[in-house]
Amino acid sequence: MTELHATRPVVRLKPKAEARAIRHGFPWVYADELVTDRRTQALVPGTLAVLEDADRRPQALVTVNTQSKIIARVLDGNPDAQIDAAWFEARLRRALDLRERLFDAPFYRLVHAESDGLPGVIIDRFGDTAVIQPNAAWAEAHLDVLADALKSVAGIASIVKNGTGRSRGLEGLTEETVLLSGAVAGPIPVPMNGATYMADVMGGQKTGLFYDQRPNHAFAARLAKDARVLDVFTHVGGFALAALAGGASSALAVDASGPALSLATQGAEASGFADRFDTRQGDAFAVLEALGQEGAEFDLVICDPPAFAPAKPALEAGLRAYERIARLAAPLVAPGGYLVLCSCSHAADLSAFRNASARGIGRGGRRGQLIHTGFAGADHPILPQLAESGYLKSLFFRL
Repeated sequence: MTELHATRPVVRLKPKAEARAIRHGFPWVYADELVTDRRTQALVPGTLAVLEDADRRPQALVTVNTQSKIIARVLDGNPDAQIDAAWFEARLRRALDLRERLFDAPFYRLVHAESDGLPGVIIDRFGDTAVIQPNAAWAEAHLDVLADALKSVAGIASIVKNGTGRSRGLEGLTEETVLLSGAVAGPIPVPMNGATYMADVMGGQKTGLFYDQRPNHAFAARLAKDARVLDVFTHVGGFALAALAGGASSALAVDASGPALSLATQGAEASGFADRFDTRQGDAFAVLEALGQEGAEFDLVICDPPAFAPAKPALEAGLRAYERIARLAAPLVAPGGYLVLCSCSHAADLSAFRNASARGIGRGGRRGQLIHTGFAGADHPILPQLAESGYLKSLFFRL
């Protein structure tokens, strides 16, 4: 045992817990798998500890939060690893190497949590500005070191901490969005798929833009030539702007958020698409029903809702919501047109989501061919051992 190992608290797996999963790369320990004696319960959320199996053999260096159902997250397979500036820089450099190979401009997801070896940490890059989501207690505790490493490795000038969302609540963390360094003058123009999107990194949803749909936007654009397009849950222009870049004759963007639609309109103007772009604010289900009553028809309809099933308890209700979306959207598609249905719910796997979508299309009086299944872009890598890291599904139907 090294001196560093000896100074760290130890947490231990229960006898029936599967230590082999940790050795094979699974990054989480659930609360019912860990011995939670008085010493473990007293650990401050985010404490670094050595994880041992039931036979007291060291397995990994973990971060512990007894307030979370994910009571321990693996930081390093080496129990003696030092979590310092050099450690963060090495993780960030490896992440950056991949993104620089993938993209010719610095607009992408730089860190995708466990998949990039930084559990609970999301970093989206917007040129020389980055937004960090520290969604785990350990990341909150090490935020200053992480931010400094980000400047050193990637040359980032301005860093925003976006401390909002369901994940932080599950970790017992408070919500706040603050500028950690540099300056942000307003929405940041982001070039993507031939369009310009406007990302509000200080006040927008999540980090201000969803990079994960980039390849699915591109596939939709291939179907959009001369098409009338309806983009429901558009956020800041999503599929609509990509479709217009692909030659769509018109695009109607629907969202409940007025500020998001304002950013979408700014993006359409910046892209030179303003004359072919329109918006409609309102509840998506209500707007779909109204469009049906109006007899509206589109050649390409896309529905990209928020997570209806963010966790297993919400799965049944979520699948019903996905089915309802498909049922309301299908009748709006012109014969021979295309319907794109998306889910970012990791609790709803591909098979369940595909079945719900097909039921909804059938209930909407239509039949469809599934021509393409899309997932998140390569800047959102999947950790094979962690199904939750592969959350996004986009189904392309020809009706």
